[in-house]
Amino acid sequence: MTPQATALALAALLAATAASAAPATPATTPPEADRSAILGMQGEYTVRFLFDETVVLAPGYTRKDPKRSGGDEVVIVVEDTPTKIVLQHLLLDVKSGHVIKHWRQDWMFEAPTRWEFTSDQTWRQRDVPADLVQGGWTQCVFEVSDAPRYCGSGRWVHAEGTSTWTSDAGWRPLPRREYTIREDYNALAAVNRHTIVPGGWTHEQDNRKDVRDATGAVTSSIVRETGFNDYVKTDAIDFTPAYDYWKATQDYWARVRARWDARLAAPAGVRLKTKVDGMALIVPFFKQAQTMQDGGSVSDAQIDAVFTQWVETPRD
Repeated sequence: MTPQATALALAALLAATAASAAPATPATTPPEADRSAILGMQGEYTVRFLFDETVVLAPGYTRKDPKRSGGDEVVIVVEDTPTKIVLQHLLLDVKSGHVIKHWRQDWMFEAPTRWEFTSDQTWRQRDVPADLVQGGWTQCVFEVSDAPRYCGSGRWVHAEGTSTWTSDAGWRPLPRREYTIREDYNALAAVNRHTIVPGGWTHEQDNRKDVRDATGAVTSSIVRETGFNDYVKTDAIDFTPAYDYWKATQDYWARVRARWDARLAAPAGVRLKTKVDGMALIVPFFKQAQTMQDGGSVSDAQIDAVFTQWVETPRD
């Protein structure tokens, strides 16, 4: 072997050795089974919402009555890229044909950061736990105004014909079902689980109702709660009003989402200057959406004015 050939062979051997010793490169393309499971949540559903307080944690506390509600809802895919899927929920009152833009869920593959509910009306950017980044999906849930609610990270598990995603433990504000009637806690510690089942999907919640101080530290725990939201596919309902609403307003809501995305991406995060119910944001946004549905127009300046009035950067 000539000296040149020997050198080339040695270089090739060193390169192969280095490649075998190098750490595995994180996946950049999610498994198709994961994406299929997330996209499997789109469709038309009759939904039941069931919440039960279970383990009492505070002395003298009495469990509240179980909460039962439901509705008819369509889930629409708003965005679908290899690493991000956005699902918008729309509620339909069948009798009146009235449509309510409901909650939204964004799914990001191997997201390195997420925003988190840190204290009353405040959300900040945080790193996703390192062990949940590679191969993991972060789900972020948004209010009807597209204001933030909560995020969680976890992996999809596909076994025995079932697909389930379970989040890590995280924080969320008081749920809409209680913030007008409860003052004895101000945050939920929650684990969320989504499972694709025959004929639909389910959303389970393992919650703990806590009191947190201004720094976000827990000062007391009240009670544990289980939640079970059951999405059963239906073909008995005409969801045309919901599709018509979204066709007329989707461009408007895209502009609203873009403004939230920019604010939530900032390390300092966002703080809402509204009451816990968020109606100061919901009402003007819904009125603007109605203007679009009626064939009118809404300027960027009008949208920005709502943000200027009710959304700010945390001061500390």
